[in-house]
Amino acid sequence: MSNSTIAYVKVSIAMSIVGSFVVVNKFILEQIPIFLASELRLLIASLILLPMFYRKERRFPTLYKKDAFVLLVQSFVGIFLFSVCLLYGLQYTSAVESGIVLSCTPAAMGVIAYVFLKEKLGVAKISGILLTILGTISINVFGIISTNSISFSSIFGNFLILCAVIGDAIFFSFGKLLSKAWSPLAISTALSIIGAILFLPLAIHDSLSIDFSQISISVWLLVFYTAIIVTILAVILMNQGLKVIPASVASVFTALTPITTILLSSLVLKEDIYWYHILGMGFVVLGIIVLTRTNEKSVGMNVVKTDEAKL
Repeated sequence: MSNSTIAYVKVSIAMSIVGSFVVVNKFILEQIPIFLASELRLLIASLILLPMFYRKERRFPTLYKKDAFVLLVQSFVGIFLFSVCLLYGLQYTSAVESGIVLSCTPAAMGVIAYVFLKEKLGVAKISGILLTILGTISINVFGIISTNSISFSSIFGNFLILCAVIGDAIFFSFGKLLSKAWSPLAISTALSIIGAILFLPLAIHDSLSIDFSQISISVWLLVFYTAIIVTILAVILMNQGLKVIPASVASVFTALTPITTILLSSLVLKEDIYWYHILGMGFVVLGIIVLTRTNEKSVGMNVVKTDEAKL
């Protein structure tokens, strides 16, 4: 098996793992409150990343004001608010629709880069953004038309997921502003620690209202899965793949994330998949492909190195 083939396999596995995150959290939230679940995920990840970081780099780079500001924005918007909006959104909408809306992140990054970072948008990127927006709108509009009823709960849940997407996009876009002295491992470790600190007060409050002995072993295993497999392993595989194949090529594989989410939602959660879900996913996947096939500088994949801390 060639190195490029192995790289494609690694990237495919990484994106599929990320796609499982939404479905896994559906099970976790049945027994563990939102803030405590997020705290456990980030705390476990931090305890694993710290020894790895110390062994490879020993100490963090000099923290300048600009880097400190960027890290704080990423931690608060891209980790704290992202997790809150995502996990609360999952309580109101299906994992299927969540996966479709979440896959609009590349389009949101393009818009934010244009508005705040003054990056140019070519025809391909504008087309990709419009396609992903069309996909998101279609699952809500056609869902209402097909059922002849308005599910305010689902619409509100999708709105929260969209807010998570915006936080995600800000997270990635701001990551481009960090100085080059910050390695992927240093960024991931720092953001995991800051994220754990942000969630700690609310996690303590959550812990007072639950009986830890009632949490099943399977849910504990899923918590460790989100911390180790989703939060760390997925991006290790992604970064290894990016050493062999171009980011512009690897980024096409982000389309596997919503596909994995939808398939797992149907197989594991037994959620129904309707024609408008397929239509919406089709628009979004096409938009992702259009966005990432352009030769223009990619907004999203340049900062994939920081993804593990956000998740």
